[in-house]
Amino acid sequence: MTNQPAQWNEKPYYSLNSYLKQEFHTKIYKISLDAGMTCPNRDGTLGTGGCIFCSQGGSGEFAAKASGTGAGSITHQIETARHQVERKTNSGPYIAYFQSFTNTYASLSRLESIFTEAISHPDIAALSIATRPDCLEPEKIRLLQRLNQQKPVWVELGLQTIHPNTAAWIRRGYSLDCFEETAANLKHAGLTVIVHLILGLPGESQEDILESVHYVGHFYPALDGIKLQLLHILEGTDLAAIYRANPFKLFTMEEYIDLVITCLEHLPPSMVIHRLTGDGPKSILIAPFWSRNKRQVLNAFSLRFRQRNTWQGRLWEPDSQ
Repeated sequence: MTNQPAQWNEKPYYSLNSYLKQEFHTKIYKISLDAGMTCPNRDGTLGTGGCIFCSQGGSGEFAAKASGTGAGSITHQIETARHQVERKTNSGPYIAYFQSFTNTYASLSRLESIFTEAISHPDIAALSIATRPDCLEPEKIRLLQRLNQQKPVWVELGLQTIHPNTAAWIRRGYSLDCFEETAANLKHAGLTVIVHLILGLPGESQEDILESVHYVGHFYPALDGIKLQLLHILEGTDLAAIYRANPFKLFTMEEYIDLVITCLEHLPPSMVIHRLTGDGPKSILIAPFWSRNKRQVLNAFSLRFRQRNTWQGRLWEPDSQ
């Protein structure tokens, strides 16, 4: 068992905010950008329907919308998003988050143009690129490696689950071996690697979920951070049609919070927790409705951590991984 590290600033887990303050010594804001990408699960390469849970916006409903592929479109999005942030709070450096669809699914020349434009903006402190491990060929990793010499580059990989039956059902479209090889190649190139897991996929028990969590922990420090995502049922997805036809059990807020805390207990204490739950767009969220009140959910997390007197890494046993 491990004691709570001091760098968490008295939080029970190593949050993204704590990490950013430690690395950049100031408040950093993330702005979501749309590079106008698609996905091999949508363009017919692997399929046309996308992953079963993925919305029409490619999980990027909060992103600024691409204004075209011409020069200046990324800069325009950055400026627009920056002004929106500044209306709510003081300005600061930003992370350019390429969120919608698969953000390395394009030619090398196009990726170089888009990412170079973003990383060259004076207000951008880092890039965060959401993508798939089967869309990171060696030359694309070398591009990201070069950009990483200018400013930090994070690569976010949507693993979602380690279980092959679930992966096939959600139409993930790549193998666990592919994930392992790509994650290792990214880390070898010196990039920051973040993994996504979805909690609550139909047919997965708490034991199944914890197996995925243990797997991620096993890869530390090759994986630097993790996003734990509550399964959302969003309008326009195939998952929504399945749910309406045959409703399956979703987590209550209390069940989900206890599960996430248990997950964190078994993760390395130095792994950055980028997300505890996520919040689907209210305009297309079908369920669970309790996730709409993000502040209430985060407050409930804080209370439950205190009630359980626990913290990230409390049950982490690196010698057994």
